[in-house]
Amino acid sequence: MNKLPLEKRVQILNMLVEGSSMRSIERVAGVSINTVSKLLVEAGQCAERFHDRTVRGLQTEQLQADEIWSFCYSKRANVPTNKNQNADAGDIWTFTGLDKHSKVIVSWLAGDRTSEMAEHFLHDCQTRIDSDHVQITTDAWRGYESAVQKIFGRGNSYAQQVKEYSNNLDSGPAKKYSPGKCVSCEKTGMFGNPDMREVSTSHVERQNLTMRMSMRRFTRLTNAFSKKFDNHCYALALYFVHYNFCRIHKTLRVTPAMQAGIAKELMSMADLCAMMDAENPPKKRGPYKKRKA
Repeated sequence: MNKLPLEKRVQILNMLVEGSSMRSIERVAGVSINTVSKLLVEAGQCAERFHDRTVRGLQTEQLQADEIWSFCYSKRANVPTNKNQNADAGDIWTFTGLDKHSKVIVSWLAGDRTSEMAEHFLHDCQTRIDSDHVQITTDAWRGYESAVQKIFGRGNSYAQQVKEYSNNLDSGPAKKYSPGKCVSCEKTGMFGNPDMREVSTSHVERQNLTMRMSMRRFTRLTNAFSKKFDNHCYALALYFVHYNFCRIHKTLRVTPAMQAGIAKELMSMADLCAMMDAENPPKKRGPYKKRKA
């Protein structure tokens, strides 16, 4: 079986987490779109397993949670009029949990924006944290309230940061794509004894912006969206391993994983390729047999 050279695979994986679309990678790297897609699937599966076994035992004291919107194949409003019926079509919400101090992504989950999904997401966060006390901060989405109470209700604290935005009355070109202006920001303690000075979702929201800049399928107002839900998740898994283990955080001067104490040195995409090769070694060719006439 033919396999791309290591340098080419590293180039493709780096482009996937630096905002390039799969078609642009096809053109720049000089490979087929099927090759890019196959490498994404293989790397994403490997990254999922690596994150699951490595991001454990965190001493997280401040956990910030948020969700970020994207869609697969078409937006939810356009699903009924799709020419091709795609079971994966519709909105996708990605839940992200961030350690405020180490900036490490504790857990993530892609799916519907429901309280059940929020509960699954927070339960996975809880299994990866070994701190005696965790303070959780979210926005005011109601799906978090019962989920946080159920998962972190004993011995922990929970607070919400509620932001209100004004609508842009001016619909001119200069204001058409501008976000609403934040007019108020209130902090509300929900249970436990939260330190109100530490109540914030700014760090996880900034990380979500990094997601939009690092994965082309998250970019708004473009045609660069996910066509398959599975590939969407593989792209997320690859991105989060790169963010946690391979990318130097400008504030920390080390990777988030090194700051959290779950990695001792900087990791590269070449290391991920080595893990992929170790998990899927090439099959040995059998002896050549001459075909009978």
